[in-house]
Amino acid sequence: MFVRRAALAFVIVLLVCSVGVGHAAGAPNGTTPKHEDSNATLVSAYPSPVAREDPGEFVTVRFPDPTNTTGWTLTDGKTTARLPNRTVEGTVAFAMDPSAARRHTDHAVAPLGGRLLLANGGDRLVLRAGNRTIDSAQYRDAPESRVRDFEAGRWRPVGATTFEPVRTAGGTATAFVLPDGDNVTVETLAAADERLLLAGYTLTSARVTDALVEAHENGAAVRVLLDGSPVGGMTVRQQRQLDRLTEAGVSVRLLSGPHTCYEHHHPKYAVVDDRALVLTENFKPAGTGGMSSRGWGVILDNGEAAASLADLHGADWRWRAATPWEEYRAGRDFAEANPALGEFESRHPPEELPVDSATVLVAPDNAADGMVDRIDTADERVLVQQMRIDGRNERLLRAVLRAADRGVTVRIHLSGAWYAEEDNAALVSWLNRRAKAEGWDLQARVDEARGYEKIHTKGVVVDETVLLGSLNWGPTARTENREVVVALEGEAVAAYYADVFEEDWSKPDATDRPLPAGLLGAVAVAGAGGLLVARKITFVGRDSVVTDWEW
Repeated sequence: MFVRRAALAFVIVLLVCSVGVGHAAGAPNGTTPKHEDSNATLVSAYPSPVAREDPGEFVTVRFPDPTNTTGWTLTDGKTTARLPNRTVEGTVAFAMDPSAARRHTDHAVAPLGGRLLLANGGDRLVLRAGNRTIDSAQYRDAPESRVRDFEAGRWRPVGATTFEPVRTAGGTATAFVLPDGDNVTVETLAAADERLLLAGYTLTSARVTDALVEAHENGAAVRVLLDGSPVGGMTVRQQRQLDRLTEAGVSVRLLSGPHTCYEHHHPKYAVVDDRALVLTENFKPAGTGGMSSRGWGVILDNGEAAASLADLHGADWRWRAATPWEEYRAGRDFAEANPALGEFESRHPPEELPVDSATVLVAPDNAADGMVDRIDTADERVLVQQMRIDGRNERLLRAVLRAADRGVTVRIHLSGAWYAEEDNAALVSWLNRRAKAEGWDLQARVDEARGYEKIHTKGVVVDETVLLGSLNWGPTARTENREVVVALEGEAVAAYYADVFEEDWSKPDATDRPLPAGLLGAVAVAGAGGLLVARKITFVGRDSVVTDWEW
């Protein structure tokens, strides 16, 4: 009996093996169709395009291995569509109207047969191979022009990127701060030989415009990408600079309109040949012009970092919301604005320093996670210099407080500018009370400016790592804006910015604080005309009023 059972088992094994070999041999393109054994995954769905009747809907599926999708279907329980009879691999978008869908995704697009309706109110999608369910996912209440990311469990704007952090081997960096290094930015831009890709929030500096035109006239391919709905509106000053650029032949686009992926295009960077320039400051007199703000900047002589930012610039430049300046300008009114007029001595000259590594972080894709991860590994110090922090529960601040609770030395230095001073003072008071109660080595302070007019920095020193870029400490910047941050690792580069921080942190004597030229002018006006009258200024963003300030 035992012998007969063993023989029968042996025959069954042979039959199973022979069937498996025959299945593989008959696979198209020499691959093994996965069918019911596939680990294909529903990645996302786009149910509600902006256009009427929703042309451009799609569902994306990830195929880790080459997979023959003959006999595969997508269904919402009411309608069913057939996947194409072909072998696919990677992430593929499937659509009833592939030509329309290609305008909404960078993934390869494949056609669906039959009928699939993605209800705006919600649906449950099922991916099947024959009669076997491979994966399922659901969504509710689809917002217009948003993609449902099934893996992250959230809606994201259609066209938004999913970049990973790019860590490079480092090399040489030119570290500088503003207003001290007021010539560094324009000299770097003007030196472009082959390409100059600039990305910013606003551009009102005539000197920056001159540098861009000079680079263009010297043969470099120059592209400028800016935000189309800056808070307070587009100014006449910016309109004049962009007119000058386009008249000189420079390509200028602004992210604007219903297909805009982000609340604001807020980064401050440039790719200059194979160098990367990253700033905390805007391309305007108060920022890179050195006439007002304390800010940090770095130039990386690093082809990998430059390539990473060039990829980012290209993705945002190609997106359908990137509107040529001539088209954007037509029929618009522009707001009047006065530039900063301060003048300050240079206390911290630029320095060329070694960097062990440099990592490019991008928001909303990965920057917040990358910054929190670094703060969470702090052993010795966290030095924070920010324009403001958006409340006690801000995610980045909570990471700093965890560091303090581990025994890390923490210093938090916030702006004393009129539009932020009251909120910053309240937060500083709470932080210092909390530190005293917990026994933390944490101190917080509102800035008393010396050598500049106000703090506009978005910088952190974490042990021997520096984080600098455009990202303000608030949820909109982390999750809705396009931002760029660079993480610089190295003892020398960390020491440079830490030294600047220490001098800014030290409380100045009242007589040691220079008066900016703009403030002197205001004092003269007050003396001639009597008391200044309090005014109310309303800042308006892309969709609504952002906030009101009294002064």
